[in-house]
Amino acid sequence: MFLTISTTGTPERPATDLGFLLHKHPDNAQAFSTSHGTAHVLYPEASDERCTAALLLEVDPVGLVRRGKGKGRGGAPDSALAQYVNDRPYAASSLLAVALATVFKSALRGACRAMPERAAAPLPLRIEVPALPARGGAALVHKLFGPLGWDTVEAEPVALDPVFPEWGDSRYVRLVLEGELRLADALNQLYVLLPVLDDAKHYWVAPDEVDKLLRAGDGWLAEHPEQKLITSRYLSRRWGLTREAMERLELVRLAESDGLDVDEVDNAVDETTDTEENPVPLAEQRREAILAALRTAGAARVLDLGCGQGQLVQALLKDVRFTDIVGVDVSVRALTIAARRLRLERLGERQAGRVKLIQGSLAYTDKRLAGYDAAVLSEVIEHLDLPRLPALEYAVFGSARPRTVLVTTPNVEYNVRWESLPAGHVRHADHRFEWTREEFRTWAGRVGEQYGYDVAFTPVGPDDPEVGPPTQMAVFTRNSPTTKEDTA
Repeated sequence: MFLTISTTGTPERPATDLGFLLHKHPDNAQAFSTSHGTAHVLYPEASDERCTAALLLEVDPVGLVRRGKGKGRGGAPDSALAQYVNDRPYAASSLLAVALATVFKSALRGACRAMPERAAAPLPLRIEVPALPARGGAALVHKLFGPLGWDTVEAEPVALDPVFPEWGDSRYVRLVLEGELRLADALNQLYVLLPVLDDAKHYWVAPDEVDKLLRAGDGWLAEHPEQKLITSRYLSRRWGLTREAMERLELVRLAESDGLDVDEVDNAVDETTDTEENPVPLAEQRREAILAALRTAGAARVLDLGCGQGQLVQALLKDVRFTDIVGVDVSVRALTIAARRLRLERLGERQAGRVKLIQGSLAYTDKRLAGYDAAVLSEVIEHLDLPRLPALEYAVFGSARPRTVLVTTPNVEYNVRWESLPAGHVRHADHRFEWTREEFRTWAGRVGEQYGYDVAFTPVGPDDPEVGPPTQMAVFTRNSPTTKEDTA
């Protein structure tokens, strides 16, 4: 299996920067072991004007059969002959897609510590795949790649036998893509669409494939006109997984159309922390830290203030210790998305009785919020203009007065660690401010003293010795039934 990626450049911005973006040096030929063969990366040409990186995957066909993965369309076994005479050793497929994800892992994430601005910017790219199986022919290739920003999409049919042209074309095409795209976007498109065009996968499709699809399809799949076909084929027509993926993509589409954050991850940065082999999203680490703090506090009745699309509410529902869960948000659209995520109409009577979604503004007092054990403000305060913060403080700490309040917010000092975040930028366009650790502690200390709460601070994510954690969390615990305002 063979694929080339080419770009052009100038002496000021040489084409050999491609080596930095792929994390593979142009002067070296490298080999990587995969579960089904050996992947080689080499550079047939490397100059300031033009640079080409080639990925060659040597598949072990005998080993593939011995592992029991010699599968045909939809995962059905090939005939006995097809186990030994098939296209797996040379035609692009899910084997090549897996090799892409293995060899160019950082490039798919758009991460490049040496040249973050180059990784974030479009490049003049030319991608060639000499033999690509296309169940649907050249027309389907154009339908899949055409809407993705390429200036040129060529899908030249490969003759069944050049000696006998009257036999017609095979199901293979020679693919050429040309245009200006981010390298990460181009690689993610290939990762998804290679097995889609082949309409087969060489491995069992497990539920985690939905997450892989949504991660690789971020920014393009939710609006793709062939979304249903892509999703169905990528997931080997497993209807349950396809339905889940389609529902999640619809949530993404609705969220983006309404200008909301998607899955609590700021779109401006890649909020993952590289822990060993498996990066854990910062949003997930936040939720786990919040759940742990709520359990420690012994909270059963919990408010999620600024609940957005209901990710935290969903996590709370999975723990029977939380008996009364209320999600509050000012956006009706966000609450609609949350209701779909939680599938409220499908919940049993017992589960449905534990959760409620209500519309409301945190800038005003609300009697419905009184009497709860705990309230959570997760990534909320930074979306308010600073002059409006006192109103929120009184509504939560002075009026609702839960026994415990958890507040998380970005630590602006950590922003220098985000490779994809330009210097001087906040993590999301809607953030009105982002505080340093000292600024956050000063604010929390003042609020705690004013309203009668003790405050403790917890890092969320890796605690960098120089700049601290990516997220900072304050745990407020009520220490008095009265406030300074009550005694004034």
